Amino acid sequence: MILFSVSKWLILSSFVGVIIGGVVTLFLKILQLAENSRADLPFEYYYLLPVALFLTVFLVNTFAPDAEGHGTEKVIESVHKDYGKIDIAVIPVKLFVTVLTIFAGGSVGKEGPGAQIGAGVSSFISSVLNFSKEDRKKLVICGISAGFATVFGTPIAGAIFGVEVLIIGVIMYDVLLPSFVAAFAAFTTAQFLGIEYTYYDVHFYQNISLDMVLILKVIVAGLFFGFVSDIIVTSVSKTSALIKKIPLHPLIKAFLGGAILVGLATVFGVEYLGLGMGTIKDVLGAFSNVSDVPWYAFLAKTLFTSITLGVGGSGGIITPLFYIGATSGHLFGHLMGGDHIAMFAALGFVSVLAGATNAPIAATIMAVELFGIDIAHYAALSAVISFLITGHRSVFSSQILAIKKSELLNIKVGEQIDETDVALNDREIGQIRDIGHRLKLRKEKLKEQTRFKSKKK
Repeated sequence: MILFSVSKWLILSSFVGVIIGGVVTLFLKILQLAENSRADLPFEYYYLLPVALFLTVFLVNTFAPDAEGHGTEKVIESVHKDYGKIDIAVIPVKLFVTVLTIFAGGSVGKEGPGAQIGAGVSSFISSVLNFSKEDRKKLVICGISAGFATVFGTPIAGAIFGVEVLIIGVIMYDVLLPSFVAAFAAFTTAQFLGIEYTYYDVHFYQNISLDMVLILKVIVAGLFFGFVSDIIVTSVSKTSALIKKIPLHPLIKAFLGGAILVGLATVFGVEYLGLGMGTIKDVLGAFSNVSDVPWYAFLAKTLFTSITLGVGGSGGIITPLFYIGATSGHLFGHLMGGDHIAMFAALGFVSVLAGATNAPIAATIMAVELFGIDIAHYAALSAVISFLITGHRSVFSSQILAIKKSELLNIKVGEQIDETDVALNDREIGQIRDIGHRLKLRKEKLKEQTRFKSKKK
């Protein structure tokens, strides 16, 4: 029976991976063509942002409401609440509105849509083949992994991300083999169809040796990236909540949001629009120590992304996380000094991903696939610290919480992360109160001794 099950999922995941690799490759090719066509416009491409966001919200609300947002969030929600059932209309609508948003300069990414398209294809195949709910759920998870692997260019990290991102603290081992197979099949198909990926190896132009001073710097970097991740989660959620409270029609808010982004681009520059891959390459390059990237780049990108998603722009949040992580790491490297600026940019690239999405294992593996084995131990240390420091929060509010990141906290596991109340344990509250009481008594005793000495004199 085990042999039959393994054979079944090897065949299914291979088939689904090839299909998803082809569909997501089509998405990537269209996106690349759209970005290249910006030069043909008689004006600056980002002037189209108000109209593009208006059309995006209209098309999503009219034809596929589940295509709203950054993609991955809706897929996670469908897996947990509906066994991965996804409306087929999501595939063409998500593809088109994401290309439209990024073409006009919306600050979003392509990984989330890639995962949602992959999950949608898997759900459709499951319906055609009349699969059970459980089998559909497994195949949709394979679709997430395949979609991520095709866009990331990192099949192992893509496969792990697909099974790690659903439940915080749990790896879904029953889907691990088909996820790996689907991810490799999709990645290989994309390469065969002409998709080229960018990889970096910081070892070739920096001396990364194992020394205690550098380890201490990496620990501090992990703390810093955890706080950066928390800033992102807070900014995205608060901006979205604030925009929802504005008493205007969603289409009007989308148009005005686009106008605000045009104004911000005029003031701060176009570097924070679109995917921002050029800036990422700059800070990860051999000459990143002389890069002109400003210190506030990660904050500006956070603002641009929060507004784009908050007003209804369609696209992923992971590419912006890469941008924010790499540029914040670039800043940290400059603050630390020395010859490891590009290395800290690479650590930020994966550590902010780990913190903001609660996927430290996938982030560590991605570091190895993108930057080489020499960075692995530092990436693991920084990514896990960032993951812990961010706390019980995420850019994916539908994630299920299965662990407590601290024994000091009283948290009910098994619920969505946005529905989880976090508080100190009663025992810890008692200890803190006891410490406070002792400090108060100590302070009063010192005052009394001071008064006694003054009277004695």
